[in-house]
Amino acid sequence: MNPLHVNNLDGRVAIVTGSGQNIGRAIARRLAEAGCAVVVNGANSQDRVDAVVREIKEAGGRAIGVMADVSDAQQVGRLVEETRAAFGRVDIAISNVGRRLHKPFETISIEDWDWAIRTNLSSCFYLAHHVVPLMRESGWGRIIHVSGYDGFTGHLVNRAYNIAAKSGMHGFSKALAKELGPCGITANTIVPGAIDTERDWSQYPAAAVEDVRKRIPVQRWGHVDDLAYACLYLCTTGGFVNGQALHLNGGEYMF
Repeated sequence: MNPLHVNNLDGRVAIVTGSGQNIGRAIARRLAEAGCAVVVNGANSQDRVDAVVREIKEAGGRAIGVMADVSDAQQVGRLVEETRAAFGRVDIAISNVGRRLHKPFETISIEDWDWAIRTNLSSCFYLAHHVVPLMRESGWGRIIHVSGYDGFTGHLVNRAYNIAAKSGMHGFSKALAKELGPCGITANTIVPGAIDTERDWSQYPAAAVEDVRKRIPVQRWGHVDDLAYACLYLCTTGGFVNGQALHLNGGEYMF
């Protein structure tokens, strides 16, 4: 395997959670183009998952779809076991599930908080818990958490649980990076800025699309492929990147 060639994922196997649409779909497709076998995951829409699997196969790639709610540790275990059964290994684990509900702090219930933390943060632990032993066996692994820039800037109001979870994702990346680096496993965080995706705009009541575009120095919203190619970099030529947050926001915020 040539470490300097970007399309060098032949023989690798990736799980991409939340990959039935938007950022996860783009990541799954780009990894597959690079030769990786991909497990496409979703929790609610079998049709979307099947469509991504079909796109990958029609392009000559390898993929299967596995429906699993990653906020449930047992379902994540099944997701990883089905991946191992189909492809024999797991090399890349990308946690891309996130729910960003707009809710003032004083209306957040204990149940709301627990649900959001399980979905946005604990899901990362569940996936790592199940894949790290497989990565240790092969002596190679890439763990990537797709966070969000509000987890670093806190710039959105009425998002307390999302901001806490997204910030925690990178703390978890750093902990894994330090502990697992000697085993050939890296862990990093991808931090999307304003990305043009299909979304529920009712959860973004203050969003003004054109105003956001104007304050981004590159004068555009991000594309899902901006995130996908960043993940591809970390899984190929970016092997010396570990414990880092890669911010992709067009310069709207600089760290």
